[in-house]
Amino acid sequence: MEGAAALYNPRTVEEVFRDFKGRRAGMIKALTTDVEEFYQQCDPEKENLCLYGFPSEQWEVNLPAEEVPPELPEPALGINFARDGMQEKDWLSLVAVHSDAWLIAVAFYFGARFGFDKADRKRLFNMINDLPTIFEVVTGAAKKQVKEKPSVSNHGSNKSKTNPKMQRASESQGKDSKASQVKDEDEVVDEEDEEDEHGETLCGACGENYASDEFWICCDICEKWFHGKCVKITPARAEHIKQYKCPSCSNKRVRP
Repeated sequence: MEGAAALYNPRTVEEVFRDFKGRRAGMIKALTTDVEEFYQQCDPEKENLCLYGFPSEQWEVNLPAEEVPPELPEPALGINFARDGMQEKDWLSLVAVHSDAWLIAVAFYFGARFGFDKADRKRLFNMINDLPTIFEVVTGAAKKQVKEKPSVSNHGSNKSKTNPKMQRASESQGKDSKASQVKDEDEVVDEEDEEDEHGETLCGACGENYASDEFWICCDICEKWFHGKCVKITPARAEHIKQYKCPSCSNKRVRP
C-alpha cells in the first residue's frame, strides 16, 4: 500500500513539491473524474477506510497502515462511515478538506525529516499555496470567471482556435511595413490580455491552470472546464458532441 509508494524520499523543495502534486492529482481524480468508483469503494459496512494519494497520481481506498507510528502521516480514518449520512456533495467536500490537511502534513513531514530551514519551508508553502486546494477544486470554489466565458460552441472547441492574432494577421495583409509593425505590437498586447482573462480558469479534473496551447472542453451541465487529455476527449471527437457532460455529471444519480 503506502509503503510501496513511499520507497523514495524526496529531499529537496522541488522533489517534495513534485511528490505533493502527484498525491494531490490522484486524490482529485478520486473525488471528480473517478467519483463513482470512489463512492462504491467507501462502503460504510467496511472497517475504517482512508483515501490515499500516491506520487504517481493514482489513488487508493484502503485500511490505515498497521505499523505504529506509521512511516508517513496517515489520512483521516473512517471516511466511509459518513457516506450515507450526508448529502453526497457535502461528504465529498468533507473528504476533500481532510485530504488537503493530509497533503500538507506529508509535505512538511518530509521538510522536517530532511532539515528544511525557514527559507525552504516558506518556499515550499508558497509553491503549494499557488495551487487551488482539493476542496476548492471539488466544490468549484476555484472556478473563476467561467460564466463570463463563451459556452463551448456546443463542442468544447479549442480556446486557441479563435486566436485574435491569427484573424488580425489576415486582415493586415497588403498594408505597409510600418503599419504592420504597429499592428503586431497591438496583437501581442491583445494576446496577453486573452491569456490573463483565462488565466484563473482551472481544470475540474487536475486543478491546473488554463494554457492557451492546450485543448479544453466545458461541461454543459456544471460549466466546469477540463483539459481534453484529463477527460479523454480529443478535438476531433469534440466536434461530434452536441452536449458534453463531464464524468462527474455523467455518473450522477439519485442516491438511495
